Amino acid sequence: MYNYKKGIFYILTAAFFFAMMSASVKYAAGISTPEKIFFRNFVGVLILLPTITKDREILKVKNWKLILLRSLFGVLGVLFNFYAISKLHLADAVILNKLSPFFVIIFCFIFLNEKITKHNVISIFIAVIGALFVIKPSFDVSMLPALSGLISAIFAGLAYTVIRKLSEYDRPQTIVFYFCLISSLSMVPIILVNGYQVPNTHQLIGLISIGISASIAQLFMTTGYRYAPASQLAIYGYANIIFSIIFGILIWNEVPDVYSIIGAITIIIAGVYNFIKSKR
Repeated sequence: MYNYKKGIFYILTAAFFFAMMSASVKYAAGISTPEKIFFRNFVGVLILLPTITKDREILKVKNWKLILLRSLFGVLGVLFNFYAISKLHLADAVILNKLSPFFVIIFCFIFLNEKITKHNVISIFIAVIGALFVIKPSFDVSMLPALSGLISAIFAGLAYTVIRKLSEYDRPQTIVFYFCLISSLSMVPIILVNGYQVPNTHQLIGLISIGISASIAQLFMTTGYRYAPASQLAIYGYANIIFSIIFGILIWNEVPDVYSIIGAITIIIAGVYNFIKSKR
């Protein structure tokens, strides 16, 4: 039986911790992106270990090809997202990353032959307009961080599309565990080549916070979807943008400009419009 109030509470809490994860990425300034990705996912591995000792079935994979593909797209998405966070205002990077649901619609249509409706197309068009306000096209190198944020949403959309198919074969715990494990291990050679940077106290707090907040966010999000269908709860994930704006203002005095605010509102409107039409 559904409990929408509990579901909404858990999704809003997850949005808060996802915003905290993004803020922690920015807080750990000076640490390389591969090290941040390693900490983000290795903590997830450690958190899942107790569950695995009780249920060894989690380690059994039925579709390695899709597991590896999900991990590849996931790592690339996180890589571009973390770079964007380090170079942009926190709110701008998060706003661009929240375009991923619209790319899921496109990729599910292309790769999974899922139906794309008129209201899907309209919502994507509205979201693109919102993205342009945030990116503020200048057609020079100053655009790279914003483009990185957009690319992170594309790879996230690809990752979620693979997960949609992968869920037909493997359990959610299996998918999450191997993504965390593979993405952590894939960063080790890069860290060794570039040289491991020993974090100071300030940076260590940020790194630990990245891993813990990301893991808590995943836990609350997964729990939330037990109480109500994902299609009816996903809209509350946009609260991530609000929380990120608050973190940006409180910690770095990053007040979004008019264009970013218009872009954020436009993208949220696109998400709400698609949500309402899809629900009907």
